[in-house]
Amino acid sequence: MNGMRLEEMAQMYEAFGLSKELINYSNKIIDGLQKRFDDIDEVAEYNQMKVIAAMQKNRVGSEHLAGTTGYGYNDAGRETLEAVYADIFHTEDALVRPQITCGTHALNVALAANLRPGDELLSPVGKPYDTMDEIIGIRPSKGSLREYGVTYAQVDLLPDGGFDYDGIKSAINDRTKMVTIQRSKGYAQRPTLSVERIGELISFIKSIKPDIICMVDNCYGEFVQTIEPSDVGADLTVGSLIKNPGGGLAPCGGYIVGKKEYVEQAAYRLTSPGLGKEVGATLGVNQSFYQGLFMAPVVTAGALKGAIFAANLYENLGYKVIPNGSEPRFDIIQAIELKTPEGLIAFCKGIQAAAPVDSYVTPEPWDMPGYDSEVIMAAGAFVQGSSIELSADGPLRAPYSVFFQGGLTWYHAKLGIMMSLQTMIDAREVKLNEK
Repeated sequence: MNGMRLEEMAQMYEAFGLSKELINYSNKIIDGLQKRFDDIDEVAEYNQMKVIAAMQKNRVGSEHLAGTTGYGYNDAGRETLEAVYADIFHTEDALVRPQITCGTHALNVALAANLRPGDELLSPVGKPYDTMDEIIGIRPSKGSLREYGVTYAQVDLLPDGGFDYDGIKSAINDRTKMVTIQRSKGYAQRPTLSVERIGELISFIKSIKPDIICMVDNCYGEFVQTIEPSDVGADLTVGSLIKNPGGGLAPCGGYIVGKKEYVEQAAYRLTSPGLGKEVGATLGVNQSFYQGLFMAPVVTAGALKGAIFAANLYENLGYKVIPNGSEPRFDIIQAIELKTPEGLIAFCKGIQAAAPVDSYVTPEPWDMPGYDSEVIMAAGAFVQGSSIELSADGPLRAPYSVFFQGGLTWYHAKLGIMMSLQTMIDAREVKLNEK
């Protein structure tokens, strides 16, 4: 970029309220990340070819982009899309529906469909994400698995983030029917699990009890690597379409892929016994689902670049970041320990101010359903709650970590992260010359 262009670009960023000092600091960080960005682009290219190949194999045509109403019988677009998902994830079957309201709902459907009274659910990777508490019955809630006689066991990760294999072996018993493995960190201060590590864990569990159903919560992890949990032994892989696989275009929905028997059970739970996958109108969302899936590898790549930029930007200022600035990435989430509630709030205000939608709104902490403490969320998104779009959130509890993710383009993610830091500087939460 020539000198004139550099000056024009700096002026564009200054118009958003960013100081020259911050712009220069950010550019220096980015200059050191080009090799990692190139590696991310290679993974995106591989996954792009995988998606196109699956669409071509299943002869996706313009007729599949139309939707159905009412019962949704004979929805060729829906059925073909599910075949595409099954091919991308290398599974026997798939359930991809707008009737799945979110990732939490998809997980609940998969669990409730395949567990029966007297069965036990095991989490071998510690406590799941907060919204799972009421599904499981960790916190009492109407309709929880606990109310239906399903018990729960948990084995925490070791202090170094490794699996407690002895503890897992001891926890597995005759009633252990399902294992839930959360790939991403959620609000925990632990590493995200690579697909390879998930495969090692599943292999160990199956060596003890081969008939255990292994389910992976894949939220935030799709297309980050060239393989998915379903490639390493997961019986069910579950996620949300308003995260990575929806590419920012899916307006709602979720997916469940895996062995045919378990996916069919999920379909009967989602709709009704006797109906299963045969019903479920798509109401005009098929095109968004297909096109979002097509875009997903590149959109995910942009979000990954943003996460790595954020890690390096804040780590260089002395903040603890998880993953750190040099570690490999297995999801799009970046956790940053901001140390104070004021820092957490300021960060989220900066992210919100960078949004194309609702940039003038000020995010505030509130008692959000499904959480046990106040949560602040910044998400000026085209799709409400879409966390593949530029967003940040965190619970107002020590160590006041923010969980940043998304950005439909790398350039938007870059702007948002820079504005988060500028807002913290303006709030006197950090000085740019801190080390």
